[in-house]
Amino acid sequence: MRSRVTRSFAFEAAHQLPWHPGKCRRLHGHNYRFEVTVERPLDENGVVLDFDELHEVVHREVVERYDHRYLNDLMDNPTAELIAAEVWKQLEAAGLELAGLRLWETPDSSVELLP
Repeated sequence: MRSRVTRSFAFEAAHQLPWHPGKCRRLHGHNYRFEVTVERPLDENGVVLDFDELHEVVHREVVERYDHRYLNDLMDNPTAELIAAEVWKQLEAAGLELAGLRLWETPDSSVELLP
Protein backbone atom coordinates (compact mmCIF):
# COMPACT_ATOMS: atom_id res chain seq x y z
CA MET A 1 0.00 0.00 0.00
CA ARG A 2 1.18 3.49 -0.81
CA SER A 3 0.15 6.63 1.05
CA ARG A 4 0.48 10.34 0.42
CA VAL A 5 1.28 13.32 2.62
CA THR A 6 0.88 16.96 1.65
CA ARG A 7 2.27 20.09 3.21
CA SER A 8 1.76 23.76 2.28
CA PHE A 9 4.47 26.37 1.88
CA ALA A 10 4.73 30.00 0.77
CA PHE A 11 7.14 32.58 -0.57
CA GLU A 12 6.90 36.13 -1.85
CA ALA A 13 8.57 37.16 -5.08
CA ALA A 14 8.42 39.59 -7.98
CA HIS A 15 8.57 39.04 -11.71
CA GLN A 16 7.52 40.46 -15.04
CA LEU A 17 6.55 38.82 -18.30
CA PRO A 18 7.80 41.06 -21.14
CA TRP A 19 5.85 39.09 -23.74
CA HIS A 20 2.51 39.50 -21.91
CA PRO A 21 0.02 41.90 -23.57
CA GLY A 22 -1.55 43.00 -20.26
CA LYS A 23 -0.45 44.34 -16.91
CA CYS A 24 1.74 41.30 -16.16
CA ARG A 25 4.22 42.88 -18.58
CA ARG A 26 5.12 45.32 -15.78
CA LEU A 27 7.09 44.48 -12.65
CA HIS A 28 4.77 43.07 -9.98
CA GLY A 29 4.80 40.66 -7.07
CA HIS A 30 2.87 37.68 -5.77
CA ASN A 31 2.38 35.86 -2.50
CA TYR A 32 2.98 32.40 -3.94
CA ARG A 33 1.58 29.45 -2.05
CA PHE A 34 2.30 25.85 -2.95
CA GLU A 35 1.52 22.35 -1.81
CA VAL A 36 3.91 19.44 -2.12
CA THR A 37 2.55 15.88 -2.08
CA VAL A 38 4.88 12.94 -1.50
CA GLU A 39 3.84 9.34 -2.09
CA ARG A 40 5.51 6.13 -0.98
CA PRO A 41 4.88 3.13 1.26
CA LEU A 42 4.66 3.68 4.99
CA ASP A 43 7.97 3.22 6.78
CA GLU A 44 8.54 1.11 9.89
CA ASN A 45 7.14 3.96 12.02
CA GLY A 46 3.91 4.13 10.02
CA VAL A 47 4.63 7.40 8.20
CA VAL A 48 5.22 8.31 4.56
CA LEU A 49 7.64 11.07 5.49
CA ASP A 50 7.92 13.04 8.69
CA PHE A 51 6.31 16.45 8.16
CA ASP A 52 9.34 18.15 9.71
CA GLU A 53 11.66 16.42 7.23
CA LEU A 54 9.43 17.46 4.35
CA HIS A 55 9.47 21.04 5.64
CA GLU A 56 13.26 21.03 5.95
CA VAL A 57 13.81 19.81 2.37
CA VAL A 58 11.26 22.12 0.76
CA HIS A 59 12.35 25.14 2.74
CA ARG A 60 16.01 24.55 1.85
CA GLU A 61 15.48 23.71 -1.82
CA VAL A 62 12.65 26.08 -2.73
CA VAL A 63 11.66 28.70 -0.18
CA GLU A 64 15.20 29.91 0.49
CA ARG A 65 15.85 30.08 -3.27
CA TYR A 66 12.72 32.02 -4.29
CA ASP A 67 11.58 34.05 -1.26
CA HIS A 68 11.88 37.81 -1.74
CA ARG A 69 13.61 37.43 -5.10
CA TYR A 70 13.17 38.88 -8.55
CA LEU A 71 12.32 35.67 -10.39
CA ASN A 72 13.56 36.98 -13.75
CA ASP A 73 17.07 36.77 -12.27
CA LEU A 74 16.53 33.01 -11.80
CA MET A 75 14.52 32.14 -14.92
CA ASP A 76 14.13 33.60 -18.39
CA ASN A 77 10.33 33.30 -18.40
CA PRO A 78 8.97 32.94 -14.84
CA THR A 79 5.40 31.88 -15.56
CA ALA A 80 3.53 29.98 -12.87
CA GLU A 81 3.75 26.84 -15.01
CA LEU A 82 7.53 27.08 -15.42
CA ILE A 83 8.10 28.00 -11.77
CA ALA A 84 6.12 24.91 -10.72
CA ALA A 85 8.11 22.72 -13.13
CA GLU A 86 11.40 24.05 -11.76
CA VAL A 87 10.26 23.47 -8.17
CA TRP A 88 9.34 19.89 -9.11
CA LYS A 89 12.82 19.30 -10.59
CA GLN A 90 14.54 20.72 -7.51
CA LEU A 91 12.53 18.57 -5.11
CA GLU A 92 13.00 15.40 -7.13
CA ALA A 93 16.74 16.07 -7.25
CA ALA A 94 16.62 16.39 -3.44
CA GLY A 95 15.18 12.87 -3.25
CA LEU A 96 11.47 13.47 -2.75
CA GLU A 97 9.07 11.07 -4.48
CA LEU A 98 6.52 13.59 -5.68
CA ALA A 99 2.92 12.64 -6.37
CA GLY A 100 1.81 16.19 -7.04
CA LEU A 101 2.57 19.86 -6.73
CA ARG A 102 0.16 22.78 -6.83
CA LEU A 103 1.36 26.39 -7.04
CA TRP A 104 -0.99 29.32 -6.48
CA GLU A 105 0.14 32.57 -8.06
CA THR A 106 -2.95 34.37 -6.79
CA PRO A 107 -5.64 33.28 -4.31
CA ASP A 108 -7.80 32.01 -7.17
CA SER A 109 -5.28 30.91 -9.85
CA SER A 110 -3.10 27.82 -9.57
CA VAL A 111 -1.06 25.35 -11.59
CA GLU A 112 -1.10 21.63 -10.79
CA LEU A 113 1.62 19.18 -11.77
CA LEU A 114 1.25 15.41 -11.63
CA PRO A 115 3.79 12.69 -12.46
